[in-house]
Amino acid sequence: MEKDQKATLRVFLSAQIRRREFGRTIASGDLKVIGRSARSALAVPIAARGLPPRTQLIKAYATSKGGPKRVVYLLSVEDGDLFLLFYRGKNDPIGRNVSMANPAFREALDKHLALLEADIAAGKVEELVLPSPE
Repeated sequence: MEKDQKATLRVFLSAQIRRREFGRTIASGDLKVIGRSARSALAVPIAARGLPPRTQLIKAYATSKGGPKRVVYLLSVEDGDLFLLFYRGKNDPIGRNVSMANPAFREALDKHLALLEADIAAGKVEELVLPSPE
């Protein structure tokens, strides 16, 4: 059964990435932004090498009360699950240029993929409960 291209996908977040991107808690407004951005029809693929097998890097653009956001996910191609890697403002050094041409993004991506791998191995990954898209 194919997933609906407009459907919101399941979003997972590792404990270490959560602390880096959000701190101790995720504000309800940020959860709404994540919920709006976690739709496959809105995603733009990012060309990247060295990703885990059967995954793809995608980015989504979203707006929040605090301004434009760039949300980067690792997509599990087999089941359509998303692993949130970055949640950044448009003017952040990473959010400004979410591409492999940006050295700051490449370095942070390597770190975040290692953090995700470690948290998956340790069972420290949670599925985010997202509000319904508005």
